[in-house]
Amino acid sequence: MRTLRNFWRELPLKPQGIVIVLAGFLPMIAIVAMGPAVPTLIAHFANDPDARAQVPALIGAPGLTMAILAPFSGLLIDRFGRRRLVLLATALYTIFGTAPLFLDTLDQIYTSRLLLGISEAGILTVVNTLIADYWDDKGRKNWLFLQSLVGPLFAGVIALIVGEVSTLQWNGVFFIYFAAIPVWAAMFVWLFEPENADVEEPAARQEEPAARKAVPLGAFPWGSAALTAFVTFIAAMLYYVFIINGALVFAEVGVTEPDRYAQMIFVPQIFFLMGAVLFRILANRSYPLQLGVFFALLGAGLAAIGLADTPTAMAAGVVVQQIAAGMAVPTLLSWTQSKFDFGQRGRGMGIWTAAFFLAQSQSPRLVHILDQSTGSMKNAFLTAGIVGIVVGVIGLMIALSLRKPRQSNA
Repeated sequence: MRTLRNFWRELPLKPQGIVIVLAGFLPMIAIVAMGPAVPTLIAHFANDPDARAQVPALIGAPGLTMAILAPFSGLLIDRFGRRRLVLLATALYTIFGTAPLFLDTLDQIYTSRLLLGISEAGILTVVNTLIADYWDDKGRKNWLFLQSLVGPLFAGVIALIVGEVSTLQWNGVFFIYFAAIPVWAAMFVWLFEPENADVEEPAARQEEPAARKAVPLGAFPWGSAALTAFVTFIAAMLYYVFIINGALVFAEVGVTEPDRYAQMIFVPQIFFLMGAVLFRILANRSYPLQLGVFFALLGAGLAAIGLADTPTAMAAGVVVQQIAAGMAVPTLLSWTQSKFDFGQRGRGMGIWTAAFFLAQSQSPRLVHILDQSTGSMKNAFLTAGIVGIVVGVIGLMIALSLRKPRQSNA
């Protein structure tokens, strides 16, 4: 307990950190909350023969818009600042997120989800940029760790709520987007523009001159941006396999009701916390090692789900997958943030966001193709798992070849 108290006491900019943790979860709601509602949405649109493919694509639609607009958001952030953009984006998030409560067709809902991606691109790019703006390397990792701890608690509770609400109203899941209203109010009160802020914490003040250093446009490290975007794209494609298609794969072992599915994955989702702890343990090791462990665990979890024949065995595979999922975002963000300084950070995180959510939009399409070509959703999971294991082995082999402590540009 003393260690936890000391950990919390030493964190600078606590109000800002709490707001950023909450704001960073808003874009994830678009996927986490929708997962348990997939069977209900497909059943509601049962007269549409393409609903089985269209509904998962609808869920991933915001990622398509984010992939297109996030780099532009990053450019706007570097040139015009952070705070105003995130306040506007969060207000639009509430409007577009709740719009399906008043819509009747898949095409209309799909359009609203594309518009939702505009707001999410702004929110996530600003949030990830501010994490690097407000804190040094140690502070970033500590807040990313806390974000990873809080996320699964929200995800588990939301999944249970959505599972129950979906049995009462086919589009009830979209009420969850009203959660952005109190987050917007907290942003308005506590978030500040880092370039002009009078930072009170001594540690943050000492780092301010280095953080404020502007970087010329021509100095942008495009090679690093391309590498982080490529790895992030592969990681996110695999990351969303279960989140979007979990209810469908569980249906193949007899779990067809959304409330029962939510109950089956509630306990396994708690192991997301173990992934956050594992990220913290490996935080000072080389990035290839961190990425290798993440990919290997994610692949093993997906493969185990694909090989399972009972709901219990499938839930055991979800445990491993969730441990990896707990590592995913903080590991990828920490690695990417290490490659950009203040003047480049908005663009760098915009490209990262684009890669992550381009994968979100395309993951359901790829899984649907695998589902059709391999004959079942379980086989699609197994194929995705094998890919993850192979990438993880490559990362671990690179880590072994380095045989030295992590460097900032590893």
